[in-house]
Parts: sequence; C-alpha cells; structure tokens
Amino acid sequence: MTMLSSKQLRDINGLQEICEKYEHIKLKLNWDLLETRNELEQNDFFHYEGDKLVGFIGLYGFGTKIELCGMVHPHYRRKGIFSRLLKDALKEVKSRNVREVYINAPEKSESGKAFLKQFPCRFSFREYQMKWNEKQVSLEEGVHLRKATKTDFNLEIQLDVECFGFLESEARSYNEQIKREANQDFFIIEQGSNAVGKVRIHRQKGESWIYGFSVLPRYQKQGIGRKALKQMVFHEIQKGNEVHLEVQATNEHALKLYTWCGFQVYDAQDYYVV
Repeated sequence: MTMLSSKQLRDINGLQEICEKYEHIKLKLNWDLLETRNELEQNDFFHYEGDKLVGFIGLYGFGTKIELCGMVHPHYRRKGIFSRLLKDALKEVKSRNVREVYINAPEKSESGKAFLKQFPCRFSFREYQMKWNEKQVSLEEGVHLRKATKTDFNLEIQLDVECFGFLESEARSYNEQIKREANQDFFIIEQGSNAVGKVRIHRQKGESWIYGFSVLPRYQKQGIGRKALKQMVFHEIQKGNEVHLEVQATNEHALKLYTWCGFQVYDAQDYYVV
C-alpha cells in the first residue's frame, strides 16, 4: 500500500500554503484523494532537501484520465526539481492503461505557464471553480434525493458511461475507488419512482463540494437537474457549509444552470494534454 503518512500530508500542506501565498493562487491537489491513498500504484513523488519538502507532484486518476498537479518551493525553483519529478511521474503514468493525461496548473500561475511553454504539451481546456453566493434558495417539488445503496452501483456506472464518456471498466474501477473515500455522501436523484441521476458530495473544513452530478440523457431537459441542484444547496447550507463545484468552461449548458441557481466563478484551473 502507498498510503501517505501524517508527516507527508503535513509537509504537502505546508508547501502548498507557501506556494499559494507566494503567487496568490489556489492549487488543486485533490485532498480527498491524497488523504485516502490506498492503491498499489505509486501516485506521489517527493523531493526533500534534508527534512524539508521542497517539491511534490501527485497523480490523480479519474476513470478515463490521469491528472498531474505539483509545486516547488519558491526558493528552490530553476534547479530542475519539477522537471525531474515530472519525468518520474510520467514514467509511472506510461505503465498504466489510461487514455488521457493532463497537467493541471492554476490559471493565474505565472510560474506554471512559464514552465509549460517549454514542455511538450498543449492547452486543452479551462475548468471554473464556482461557489454558491446567494442568501437563500427556493425549493421546487418533483425531485427527491436519497442516499445511494449497493443496489444503485450499476446505475452509477451507467451514468458515468452515458454522461461522462467512461468505458464501463473504467467507470467500475473509478466508482470502487471513490467509495473508499471519507467525508462524503452519495445520492441518487429520483423523479417519481424512477432513479434518474446521481451526485456525490464531499465535505471538508466547512466546504461542501459537488461532484459527479449527472442525469440520464433521456431524462434531461425536464428541469430535473435544476431542482436536484437546489435541494443539494439547501441541505448543505443548512449544515453551515459553503457549497462549491467545478465545471469546464466549454460546458455552456452546465455553466448556465449553475449560474442561474446562484453559483459564481471565483477561480480557474487550466489543463494541458501531454
């Protein structure tokens, strides 16, 4: 197993805080995955100077793709540390059967852009991070959210295949992985007696993040997504949490829905295909 130690997690968090403060950015290090590493694969690459962590890259698998995100301490840059970590990380990626590999960098990171200009990759897409910013939410009838059970697993697989382009084997492996993560709930969206969609909500440090929100294609354009989203927001703000989600900038339909429901863009991440 390659679970990260408590020291490694503290070191990553400390380095992240330094890098973010230095460049006024927000790194996407997927802490829900970092804290639940339990695969046989190597997903994390470290560079220490003595006892001090000065470089890190993490691999994050999402079914059809792997994302890489990393950082180097501002005082240790231009020494080839990130290049060496990236070489090791990509060597590990090539040993796996994945279709897409992306490097992720905050849209506002000047150091990230400068490095990627010299690296053989191309810009693929931008992802917005959004936060619900209204004072209250109005609920609409006709949709019900319930906790997912083991009998819903095949539906969750089907939704990832039909809505996110997963292969069935990839969707099965990915869902088995995320079911092991902590601090989250899985919900099934129902319209009447029909199970028509799903959503996952991860909670940490007063924030609720919405992931995997999807409705079967044959039930789309009926207002189900809007009603379900409002219910999610209502229940999470009742817990006193901020509500966040992510959406690709090119997904105009989803972006319009989220904006209409009270979400506003506050940050962006850029993805480069390797």
